[in-house]
Amino acid sequence: METIQPLNRIAFEIGPFTVYWYGIIIGLGLALGYILATKEAKRLRLDKDIIADLLLWAIPIALICARIYYVMFKWDYFSNNPSEIIAIWQGGIAIHGALIGATITAIVFAKKRGISFWILADIVAPSIILGQAIGRWGNFMNQEAYGGPVTREFLENLNMPTFMINQMLIEGQYYHPTFLYESIWNFTGFIILLLLRRINLRQGELFLSYIIWYSVGRFFVEGMRTDSLMLTETLRMAQLISILLIVGSVIVWYLRRKNLKLIK
Repeated sequence: METIQPLNRIAFEIGPFTVYWYGIIIGLGLALGYILATKEAKRLRLDKDIIADLLLWAIPIALICARIYYVMFKWDYFSNNPSEIIAIWQGGIAIHGALIGATITAIVFAKKRGISFWILADIVAPSIILGQAIGRWGNFMNQEAYGGPVTREFLENLNMPTFMINQMLIEGQYYHPTFLYESIWNFTGFIILLLLRRINLRQGELFLSYIIWYSVGRFFVEGMRTDSLMLTETLRMAQLISILLIVGSVIVWYLRRKNLKLIK
């Protein structure tokens, strides 16, 4: 039987420095999101540097919060291995932690700059989901964030190219490409958000649409994954957060339609 080698996680090496495809893919998502958001901010006649200024704070804070979130739900391990808490290069960040950190940062940033948080959130919403869609391909390169076991025939019936099918062979077993399911869901959401920009939505409703769309998809995809952060033996943390975000977004949408000011 022919041995199938996974794709190389390493893009290139320069002296002692190793550059991984995961980092390149994440960087690409950030760059495209930045360009998109900057163009929208310019169209709305905001300060041309406002997105760059926001990212200067949001990216490191989001990364720290993503790690804290992950460590919290793996505390049984990290409490016995405290030196590894900061070893983010070994993997272990959670998107919900990043979103919480970035949102809080944006609220404070908007207040300091004297602009509406909701305007800022609407500007960056399509960029966020685009970055998430692209970022999942970093998981593909790392052979992570996959679902339960399947057959090669199942993957072939999805009309996946051979290199993708081969990459889903992990330790002799094929798995659900849940990274792909979520990526397609997010790309679809990105297109929908761009279309919604043409509709006369109220401030903040584009951002709330993003939260609802992403959370619905994440809830179902998370149920297929094998590496979930667990709240209990049966309850996945990301699914609970997704439900809370959907319900919370609907409530905020309703209250803001009633002209109740929650966040300026």
